[in-house]
Amino acid sequence: MIFIENITIECLTNDQTRRLYIYVPEEANDHPDRNYPVVYMFDGHNLFFDEHATYGKSWGLKTFLDVNNIPMIIAAVECNHEGNGRLNEYSPYPARCSYGRIKGYGGIYMDWLVNELKPYIDSHFPTLPDRSHTFISGSSMGGLMSIFAAVQYSDYFSKAACLSPSVWFGYKKLLEMIHSSDIHPETSFYMDIGSEELKKKPIMIYRMLDVEKELKKKEIPVRFRIIEDGTHTEASWEQQLPVVFSFFMNP
Repeated sequence: MIFIENITIECLTNDQTRRLYIYVPEEANDHPDRNYPVVYMFDGHNLFFDEHATYGKSWGLKTFLDVNNIPMIIAAVECNHEGNGRLNEYSPYPARCSYGRIKGYGGIYMDWLVNELKPYIDSHFPTLPDRSHTFISGSSMGGLMSIFAAVQYSDYFSKAACLSPSVWFGYKKLLEMIHSSDIHPETSFYMDIGSEELKKKPIMIYRMLDVEKELKKKEIPVRFRIIEDGTHTEASWEQQLPVVFSFFMNP
């Protein structure tokens, strides 16, 4: 079952309406006493429906979850499509890039997510609200935000799946943030990147390994994969869903 609600994030965009997608397992209808882990995800418009996806191809997440009977709730907000809105919201810190000056509202976004969105989801849907059953995931800039969230908000999230994370974006600030943070010891990360991405930006392998190294200095477990023939696309990230959800479901 997918519920779609129109929401505003007033601390960021005031009256701009965007879609909130909530996936609940079909079995919840027959088992009203059951509660489920929750995965918070970025770029909700790209996850479920091709007709909503930016480039016409989604992750096919509903089909994957239904076919495999994955007992999890997904809560995913559509990004801000106006100008640099997505980059502003999905950057943990101010930065400059080819798109111009990025304001770095990632902290404001995550404050909203844990203080407003999460309580709403927990009060309206059959969740397991504790951190051990609360996860976060995203790709590209959403992957970067997933790293940021599990580092800075590790009291809320126990696992982060970061697909093709944009660790090049403010790279030194990212490493400094990890170095200076007190990460909950029972936190773990999954990260990956496609081999085709590395052909275009070979330096990314060193950036990814540096992030992994910094996390492991704090004795935080990281699973890092290079995806053969993997690209920076929804179709490629869809192929990683079995690994991602195995990571979420297993110790």
